Amino acid sequence: MQSTAQVKFRYQYHDVNGLMLHVGHMGPASGEKIVFLHGFPEFSESWQKQAEFFAGNGYHVIVPDQRGYNLSKKPAAVKDYALNILVADIAALITSLTTCPVAVAGHDWGGGVAWTLAQQHPQLIKKLVVLNMPHPGVMLQNLRKNPKQMLKSWYVAFFQLPFVPEQLCSAFNFKWLAASMIKTARRGTFSRSDIADYKRAWRQPNALASMINWYRAFAQSPPATINQNIEVPVLVLWGTKDMFLSRKMAEESVARCAHGQLLFLENASHWLHHEEPGLVNGYIAAFLEGQSLNTWK
Repeated sequence: MQSTAQVKFRYQYHDVNGLMLHVGHMGPASGEKIVFLHGFPEFSESWQKQAEFFAGNGYHVIVPDQRGYNLSKKPAAVKDYALNILVADIAALITSLTTCPVAVAGHDWGGGVAWTLAQQHPQLIKKLVVLNMPHPGVMLQNLRKNPKQMLKSWYVAFFQLPFVPEQLCSAFNFKWLAASMIKTARRGTFSRSDIADYKRAWRQPNALASMINWYRAFAQSPPATINQNIEVPVLVLWGTKDMFLSRKMAEESVARCAHGQLLFLENASHWLHHEEPGLVNGYIAAFLEGQSLNTWK
């Protein structure tokens, strides 16, 4: 995430849905807006390479630290991380900034918020891009009925325990949590500087409990809209070397979309936006601009 030529986010606090979100902005304020939503265990700066690209092409890039992460507010109760509430945060953020529909891109849990936002507030979304996160209905079904995916997602069950996951994640200076990223990504994807940045975010008071509460809340109170199909145009980008999520779920997710496209990145993992930023940026830009995605293959 760090480089000598890095363009800095302009960070602001936005009071939305009853709490303060720490939100990064980049690019001209008058530009077409695109919202990027990070997943676990990242934060806003995980989208640095995408933000620089789209800001450089005239977009107004908006990247929040989502509820419970980094410098955003961290309510204590598990129920405060229900997917409906996480979606309401982003819906309120969008409507506070514009009256026009925006492009939304999400990775991992940010993709879960993005899918659900499209289900509950389709009028806010011009086009949707999801990276390595299945449609929430597909995810829940596979977590309950697919033994192979249940094995891949063992940590989802582990995270339901009280206190123990936080202790494991923080032990030995976040050794396990950092390794869960480094060892599942292409070699060299995350530098020492990157991991130091993540650790600073994880050290924020109550951050780990809040981040893990996303998993607890999803298990306890999945949204009523969980199986609803998606009507807005969708592009799903999927790194096939994902050690957490099966490619089968990508195909099942696009089948839930009225206007969906799916592209597999055969040499990328779960962390595809870090490993293949040129391809990811090009695919997203072509999709938003109505161009053929074959140009970037």
